[in-house]
Amino acid sequence: MAKTKTTSPPAEKKAAARKTAPTPDDIALRAYHIYLERGCTPGDPMQDWLQAERELSSPPVKSVRKSKVVSIAA
Repeated sequence: MAKTKTTSPPAEKKAAARKTAPTPDDIALRAYHIYLERGCTPGDPMQDWLQAERELSSPPVKSVRKSKVVSIAA
């Protein structure tokens, strides 16, 4: 008997999970954090929601960290 592989690799599952849209709960939580970051001052809740939706829907930005090399002459 020949065995067949029917499971997909874990990398494919992770990629598929990242492509899903944020849930309304995710967006609401981020919008609330935007409100808190603003210092709890009044603002436009719709703008907070739209900003949160944009942030969560956009692909994550990788930060490029440069290491600083310091040489000390003796």
